[in-house]
Amino acid sequence: MEGTDVRAVARNIPVSAQKARLVVDLVRGKDAQDAMNILRFVNRKAAKPVAKILASAIADAEENFGLNRDDLYVYRIFADESPTRKWRRFGARGRFKPVLRRSSHITVILREREA
Repeated sequence: MEGTDVRAVARNIPVSAQKARLVVDLVRGKDAQDAMNILRFVNRKAAKPVAKILASAIADAEENFGLNRDDLYVYRIFADESPTRKWRRFGARGRFKPVLRRSSHITVILREREA
């Protein structure tokens, strides 16, 4: 490990992991500032929580580790499944239809780019 890794995790975000991965894949490997600009204009529900956790990781890097925000890049970012809430919606003829409310854990790891 060359430099310091800055890690931020958001748990139980009410977006399915499959949909969150579509947004996460857009910013993987990009500079932190460029990733924030990309997320600002992505028209998906998962973009807001991903931007929030990325902003949190950038703030942690500056405050706790003394890193410069211009030197940071998204080293790793991924969305994992979290527990699914199972609900019932009642249907015709006394049956019920299961409703799965999926959610995800989003993890961001930033690293300082070497000069």
